[in-house]
Amino acid sequence: MKANQKIFTAKLSEMEQQYGNIQNRIRICQQKDPAGIQEELQKAWDEYQENLLTLEKEIKESRSPAVAELTQTQWEYGKKMEHLLESGQLEKYLHTDTNCPDEDQAEAAALYAEYAMDYAVQSLQYALISALSAINLQIHTEITKGESL
Repeated sequence: MKANQKIFTAKLSEMEQQYGNIQNRIRICQQKDPAGIQEELQKAWDEYQENLLTLEKEIKESRSPAVAELTQTQWEYGKKMEHLLESGQLEKYLHTDTNCPDEDQAEAAALYAEYAMDYAVQSLQYALISALSAINLQIHTEITKGESL
């Protein structure tokens, strides 16, 4: 197995673990235990903040301009989405005279969650295309090297 394929296998395993964590947390929250929901929400925010700090560190310490640029893009996306969630901007767009502010906020949060899940699916599709393209290029390179020897 080639190095890139090993990396993809490790990343796939990491994605499976994260997906399992998401499923478990949503199941806990569906039990409608306010304390449990709040606890899971806090854990998720803590992990998110830790991830942002890791991204910031990678941006500053990366020796590769390509890795730094990709990481910067990921960090910027996260910060922009965080701002949308916390700013109340979406609630203004969804407000109707028949809704109270709490209803606007709940509707905006649900819309945001749906979008985030759609974006995650799209990211998985991009990840698949990227991984398959990298493997294809690696195989093509090996074939070309073999033919030129």
